[in-house]
Amino acid sequence: MKIEYSLQFLADKTGGTLLGEAGKKIQGVGPLEAAQEHEITFAGGGRYLKKIKDSRAGAIFVPMEVEVSGKNLIQVKNPQLAFAKVVELFHPFPLPSPGISDKAVVGSDLRAGDDISVGPFTTLGDRVCIGNGSILHSNVFIGDDVTIGDHSIVYPNVTVMGGTLIGNRVIIQSGTVIGSDGYGYVADQGRHHKIPQIGIVQIDDDVEIGSCNAIDRATFGRTWIQRGVKTDNLVHIAHNVVVGEDSLIVAQVGIAGSTQIGHHTILAGQAGISGHLSIGNQVIIGPMTGVGKSIPDGEIVSSGTNAMPHRTWLRVQRVIPRLPELQKKVAELQKKIASLEKMTENR
Repeated sequence: MKIEYSLQFLADKTGGTLLGEAGKKIQGVGPLEAAQEHEITFAGGGRYLKKIKDSRAGAIFVPMEVEVSGKNLIQVKNPQLAFAKVVELFHPFPLPSPGISDKAVVGSDLRAGDDISVGPFTTLGDRVCIGNGSILHSNVFIGDDVTIGDHSIVYPNVTVMGGTLIGNRVIIQSGTVIGSDGYGYVADQGRHHKIPQIGIVQIDDDVEIGSCNAIDRATFGRTWIQRGVKTDNLVHIAHNVVVGEDSLIVAQVGIAGSTQIGHHTILAGQAGISGHLSIGNQVIIGPMTGVGKSIPDGEIVSSGTNAMPHRTWLRVQRVIPRLPELQKKVAELQKKIASLEKMTENR
């Protein structure tokens, strides 16, 4: 059966103001340049607003102040957010049937909420607690004493080691490992002896963890991912790290042990954060940036090297080791210039 909604329904659903045909039926969604007469799209601002007149879309979400004659528009505060809500209407999230597969391995004393789903070849350890409506797909490993809250989703091939605490509405993408040992060793007579890692990982509500993340358990206490954090794929978070609420961590970021990340902070791709640092609230760290000292609230830092012709880069590489020597020479020249300027003033 074809799904369709009236424009007035979509405006009401997204809290928008409709300019156009209230009864017009919309049957799908599409991008601004390709959406057809039966589809809805959005134009968030800038150059996209200039394309509205050429769009064939049946309706367009636009910012509150935008009006275009002859077009069906829904004015909203955030066009992209409104569009995302409508995409969910036309493409509802597929839910597996509730129940525990007879091919799953279930340990003792499972505490299961209502309407949970556990896929085939998933392993649940002893004393696992799973909240209402949570979904564990196939080939998931959940260790002993793990708690997972309500309406969380764990995708295939995820490993959650013992003692981990996971909140409500958490999404964990495929291939991620949570609660593996932190990287801790003590040297003695040239050998490295493992330090037992006896802490846990705590993941709060509304967190999304990307594919192939590694989040290490604490040496003592907890590694703590706070509410609303979103991580991209291929992120490593070491033992005893704290990531503040609503922070964004982009692909291939590495955070060393015992570092504290403030709330609403953004770590761009391939940023590397050293251990035992404090990164403030609402900090932005640019791509490929190495951070070796603490950063106060609100700072924007970057150090990634821009692309340049290879021959130029080879020349730059020859200069970099000489920078301390060049700095010293520049300081000496500055002193000589200052001395000459004094002599000139005294004449």
